[in-house]
Amino acid sequence: MTLPFSDMIPVEEARDRILSFFHRLEPVRVPVLDSLGQVLAADVIAPFDIPPLDNTAMDGYAVRAADTTGATEADPRELAVIADLAAGYVLDTPVGPGEAVRIMTGAPMPPGADSVVPFEETDETLREVGEAPTKGDRVRVFKAANPAANIRFRGEDVKAGQVVIAAGRVVRPSEVGVLASLGITEVVVYRRPVVAILSTGDEITEPGQPLLPGRIYDANAYSLAAMVKKFGGEPMLLGIAHDTVEDLTAKLRQGFAADMIVTSAGVSRGDFDVVKDVLAREGAIDFWTVRMRPGKPLAFGAFNAGDGRRVPHLGLPGNPVSSMVSFELFGRAAIFTMLGRHDWERPMVRAITRDRVRNPDPRRFYARCIVTKGEDGAWYANLTGPQGSGILTSMSAANALAVIPEDTTLAEPNTEIDVLMLDWDHAP
Repeated sequence: MTLPFSDMIPVEEARDRILSFFHRLEPVRVPVLDSLGQVLAADVIAPFDIPPLDNTAMDGYAVRAADTTGATEADPRELAVIADLAAGYVLDTPVGPGEAVRIMTGAPMPPGADSVVPFEETDETLREVGEAPTKGDRVRVFKAANPAANIRFRGEDVKAGQVVIAAGRVVRPSEVGVLASLGITEVVVYRRPVVAILSTGDEITEPGQPLLPGRIYDANAYSLAAMVKKFGGEPMLLGIAHDTVEDLTAKLRQGFAADMIVTSAGVSRGDFDVVKDVLAREGAIDFWTVRMRPGKPLAFGAFNAGDGRRVPHLGLPGNPVSSMVSFELFGRAAIFTMLGRHDWERPMVRAITRDRVRNPDPRRFYARCIVTKGEDGAWYANLTGPQGSGILTSMSAANALAVIPEDTTLAEPNTEIDVLMLDWDHAP
């Protein structure tokens, strides 16, 4: 029996109902490098100034700017060099009138100096690679220095007591660098969700095992686990369940400790599609079937874990493209919600399709495509080839999904369509 299109729920309603089951997880303390992609659960307060001392931004000479007034190549100012200062060391001797300190980038400014003259504006011979530096007890300056020139001042980046990174910020590589610059080794973030992944079907074989006639290798568990990791979660692989209520129930219960359970296959109307039956017995089904292609047979509900917890369950179709597209649209948003992130929506752009895209029935069609920018500055979309839901290479070749609305049966070449960008960097 075919379900009437009117009985299928729209994509947006399905996502809203799914997200209503999820909430931000509890804070945990993790090493800074492990926090990448997570959301800060507490403000990060600077314990000291950055830079901690005034220091030079260039290699050169620390001087009193007044001693260089009027300096030109024809009429240089000559100063006595009283010291040589490298980064990581401090000089207590003050720079007096007519004096200079040879100084390397990052070294703290010596007392008395208020400017740095680069080597290029002096008579110091710049050394070649492998040559020893030229040092003298006097230096001629060919250009007048302005006060504060080439100096990085104490606290100009961060001041002690300042909120450097506010709670709610997603940790990126730049935040990791800031945290490290403050000497911070651990940070409080919202916990990564654990997502249990179970493949179902007597025909499924674990990669690495002999492939018997009539069997296929389990692509879904691995593509879904990779998506979970990419989106910021921690996958828990439960293996493969046979098409029996008993085996499926036993495998699913192993995932009750997770924050979400994801299954693939077993949610259609076949004789051996028993996932919905187990979900109905062990918990409750919230909805089944979404008005989309691929991915119509999608079941969502929650299992009763026995400890008062209800574990949300996303039952995906068995076809690999359907499974990935469905998880992209619904699983990603769920993971981001548990991470405390609100930026789960992918960018949508308008692109000119170079292919004819047919939508065979009144469902929203997500066609795999490659989006590139033309010489005219416009975006162009090319289908990745045949769009069957079992053609997994169509996902591998794609960097976007062309979105054909439910009420559109045909998008002709050279017309504009919406495309959901999956990967801006992946292009032929």
